[in-house]
Amino acid sequence: MQKVNSIFVVFFTLMVSSFVVSGCIAGPAQSDRAAAAIADPDRSAEARERDLRSRPDAVLPLLDLEPGDTAVDVFGGGGYYADLMAAMVGDSGTVWLHNNAQYDRYVKESNDERYGGDARPPVRLLRSEIDDLGIAPSTVDAALLVMSYHDLYYKPKDQEGPYPDVPLFMSNLKSALKPGGRLVIIDHAAAAGTGKAPAQDLHRIDEAFARRDFEQAGFRFIASDPALRNPADDHSKMVFDKAIRGKTDRFILVFEKP
Repeated sequence: MQKVNSIFVVFFTLMVSSFVVSGCIAGPAQSDRAAAAIADPDRSAEARERDLRSRPDAVLPLLDLEPGDTAVDVFGGGGYYADLMAAMVGDSGTVWLHNNAQYDRYVKESNDERYGGDARPPVRLLRSEIDDLGIAPSTVDAALLVMSYHDLYYKPKDQEGPYPDVPLFMSNLKSALKPGGRLVIIDHAAAAGTGKAPAQDLHRIDEAFARRDFEQAGFRFIASDPALRNPADDHSKMVFDKAIRGKTDRFILVFEKP
């Protein structure tokens, strides 16, 4: 009987481990709020079209947002996710839509029109560089970084000077999060074992490298989620290749600040 019990304990442990790593870490309340945010009739047709390839139904619950929370959409571009996160935290919450100068030049005019002057609360524009995000320490409940992490290891070939200071960026992001705050990373997967090298020419990055990178920065890994995986993706192709654009194999990693 003792041997049978031992086998059961091992089996149960493996099942729990598999359950957590597969990304089953969001409760029904988060899923319900995510569904309501996605169904908002005021969302644009363009945003709804993007839902099919971005799967916010799977991503948003991983942030574990509650009404009244503060969240940041890092390198958030035109605010696709910021709008959805705003619906999750409600009018009593805050969503920082962050862009640095490089990203902001593509969206500044439209973002000023849509969000400037608290035109669309609770979303607030945050324009800052990675060496100083401009967020007070321990004030953020959740952060999202979508298809931008690899850019920390990218430098235009005509640009002089060093690559971005990744450890400094991660330190600033970790500082902004509250203890227990979530960080969700989504990026284009590169071939296993290639590290950061594909970021320069393919705009991809190795998932295992990404996990180690954030763990070494002091974040605790809690889950991955397969919602955006595409085994048919050729990892040797640049993400803007017409054959795969919008359909790349993407990994989702979930961390928290200890």
